Amino acid sequence: MAKRAALVTGGSGGIGLAIARRLAQSGYALTISGRREDKLLATAEALANEDFKVEAVVADVTSEEAVVDLVAEHRRQWGRLDCLVNNAGVGIGQSIDAVQAKHFDLQVAVNLRAPVVATRESSDMLKAAGAEHGKALVVNLASIAGKQYPAWLSIYAATKAAVISYSQSCQKEFGNSGVGVTAICPGFVATDMTEFAKEQVPADKMMSTDDIAEAVSFLLNVSPNCVIPEIIMSRPGSGPDSGGM
Repeated sequence: MAKRAALVTGGSGGIGLAIARRLAQSGYALTISGRREDKLLATAEALANEDFKVEAVVADVTSEEAVVDLVAEHRRQWGRLDCLVNNAGVGIGQSIDAVQAKHFDLQVAVNLRAPVVATRESSDMLKAAGAEHGKALVVNLASIAGKQYPAWLSIYAATKAAVISYSQSCQKEFGNSGVGVTAICPGFVATDMTEFAKEQVPADKMMSTDDIAEAVSFLLNVSPNCVIPEIIMSRPGSGPDSGGM
């Protein structure tokens, strides 16, 4: 059994990879998941070449069964879970008169249902870790869109607002079990997901993935007497023209 272990969904690139690497540097054995097998395995190999303990599990988190199997495989491999990072996400920009049911369902499944299922399946391991050392952690990657409600991203923003609400309910339910739950709500971060916005906001004016990883490090380093419901991370130049993002 590993001394500390973490599960990061959407861990093959972007924010998820930055968080996974930071956790590995802190001594966590990793399970990373992603939908694209080639990209996921390449990422896992790169992390293993840095002498990190890592397992890769291909998982389409739109499937409840896939999320259940992902957590089960993490349990089989590492025997414990100290940090769950629900990072996988998808955003589809559409006007409100053009929203398609398939795009609505996809965003709800990935952004909201998958974290709910992963947390459900992981709760016993998280509570066991919390009882052991008081610093088990659930990180739910939300978005400042869940606070600022930008136009053209109505469904994405709604799912992220739900993630923020869900996170705070989870914290109340975990109570004094030694499990902290935090929703991280960043604005634009320079990843493939924000490629659509880079004409409006250049990549060098966006936050970096390391900024988000640094926030996770902060959460892991505060005392067990400190729980942080949410972290809002915005760019200095953000404003109404960017929906706060």
